[in-house]
Amino acid sequence: MSDKMLDLEETATQTGPKGVINDWRRFKLESMDQDNLPAAKKELVRQMSSPSRPKDDTRAQINRKMSVQEYELLQEEDEGCLKKYRKQCMQDMHDKLSFGPRFEGVHDLDSGEAFLEVIEKEHYSTVVVVHIYKVGVKGCEELNNCLDCLATEYPTVKFCRIDAVTSGAAERFSDDVLPTLLVYKAGELLGNFLACIQHLTEEFFATDVEAFLNSYGLLPEKELAGMEAEEENDVE
Repeated sequence: MSDKMLDLEETATQTGPKGVINDWRRFKLESMDQDNLPAAKKELVRQMSSPSRPKDDTRAQINRKMSVQEYELLQEEDEGCLKKYRKQCMQDMHDKLSFGPRFEGVHDLDSGEAFLEVIEKEHYSTVVVVHIYKVGVKGCEELNNCLDCLATEYPTVKFCRIDAVTSGAAERFSDDVLPTLLVYKAGELLGNFLACIQHLTEEFFATDVEAFLNSYGLLPEKELAGMEAEEENDVE
């Protein structure tokens, strides 16, 4: 039974100080460029990653010998690898705590039906930002570019755009109210910003659009981005 428990301990992701050390050990070994290691270090890596071990090794002996080997292997470039490991841990934690779907890029809606579908059928926890635009209208192209940037910063937000003519409601969205930003969640309209660039400076950027939406509490917190900033400060 004790041997089985040790085997399980070596393969499972654990919590607590010992679990963190074992996870760090595994991450370090997997991230090493073993093809370019000197022969002596390759042998150490082989020994450390081998599932077999002498039967008379006790748990304390195994941990002690692994620590000695780690010191020889991990003393070089540990800071960079530790940074990657911590970032990976934060990403894993963020993914586990992020409920609802994730998206990539801005979604182009090609009809009024597609517009209604994205509002009514999207996950209840998802914030949907829709940009209604028209080619040639001042500010529309710039706002599209800003949303392209924000989509990478907020993967849990569904950013969409639709041409006013394509939407089937061109009479409601005339040039003087474009660009328009509509924000929905669980089918409910949270924000309706006609001619939204009037709230921005003449030359605006993604950070300005982000700040504008945040001023109404319409965007979720960038949790991972915040943790990465703390990570940079810790390393420095």
